[in-house]
Amino acid sequence: MSELRPIDRIAGTAIPLRGNNIDTDRIIPARYLKAITFEGLGAHAFEDDRASMPNHPFANPAYAGASILVVNENFGSGSSREHAPQALKRWGIHACVGQSFSEIFLGNATTIGLPCATAAPEDVETLIATVEQSPATPMVLSVDAQSIEAAGRTVPLGMPAAVRDSLLTGQWDATGLLLADFDEVRRVADSLPYVDGF
Repeated sequence: MSELRPIDRIAGTAIPLRGNNIDTDRIIPARYLKAITFEGLGAHAFEDDRASMPNHPFANPAYAGASILVVNENFGSGSSREHAPQALKRWGIHACVGQSFSEIFLGNATTIGLPCATAAPEDVETLIATVEQSPATPMVLSVDAQSIEAAGRTVPLGMPAAVRDSLLTGQWDATGLLLADFDEVRRVADSLPYVDGF
């Protein structure tokens, strides 16, 4: 049996990524959409941007191992590909903080347990500037408290109530939900006339 995996506290360093309307084509180039699984996508996160911009944060060794991504407005816009949050998570990102997120990106991120929380523009700017000046600055994000602590200050965060609840209860994990009560799944399947040999 699988257990539900609640998500609350994410601690680590951050990677700052300036720019509004960074779309999913930039997060993961379209040529990787033919992948049958999401394995290995992390290595290709922002691949084209890294190739064309030597100073891109994802190419900067100072941010290696960062687990929190700090972004600006409308992050994850564009096509509704699941590959974008998958690539970020497989790169090593465990939470995102930004001014706003594309609704589809937010949904795709939530279903893989990647919290995306919003903050006021001035707070996002402070977080980005802090990490740019000192990449090793530790941060602690709390889904429950809806806050992130960095450099001695606490920044309030926003998150839709349904998203927050699904993360805190583990209900973001659809497979975990099924496996947590598999006897009920089996009972329903056995009652269906078109399911044979379950």
